[in-house]
Amino acid sequence: MELYTFDEAYVHRLKACDPVTQQHFVAYFTELILIKLRARYLQQHVIDDVRQETFVRVFVMLKRENGLEHPERLGAFVNSVCNNVLLEQYRSSTRAEGFEDGFDPPDRNIDMDRGLVTEDAQRQVRQVLARMPERDRQILKQIFLEERDKDQICREMGVDRDYLRVLLHRAKSQFRAKFAEGRSAVFV
Repeated sequence: MELYTFDEAYVHRLKACDPVTQQHFVAYFTELILIKLRARYLQQHVIDDVRQETFVRVFVMLKRENGLEHPERLGAFVNSVCNNVLLEQYRSSTRAEGFEDGFDPPDRNIDMDRGLVTEDAQRQVRQVLARMPERDRQILKQIFLEERDKDQICREMGVDRDYLRVLLHRAKSQFRAKFAEGRSAVFV
């Protein structure tokens, strides 16, 4: 991509709504904005919204009497407008997510069965762990129940972090299989 140097004549043509200049402006900055926004792995509709809002704000600002004092800084101005629009998008999306996706207010009613369910789940976990090989059982207990530091576990077992990850994966897979066996036996 070839970088373009902006001057007062270019900004004047933009203000005057010269179609060739506007086409160049939109094409040039669309390419730059897309590079910037795609690097953030945003969804396509968000990219389109930010790009369009950036252009709207830039054109509104250029129409003002003292809109852009330094025409040679048009590129930096468009970039800063894009940054501001992007930050506003982030803020609005996190506010909206707090109320939409997965928002589940706590139930204020007391659940009398909760203790029984928890005790039953704990009993099932203990039974499954008892049926597992000693090494797998110890890995799962130390990491999930005792919440011990993985580096310390590695030192005690004489393995590195990568191999501990493999052992943990195997132990979790075996736990899931044995847990599923126990649940299917209950329903038979």
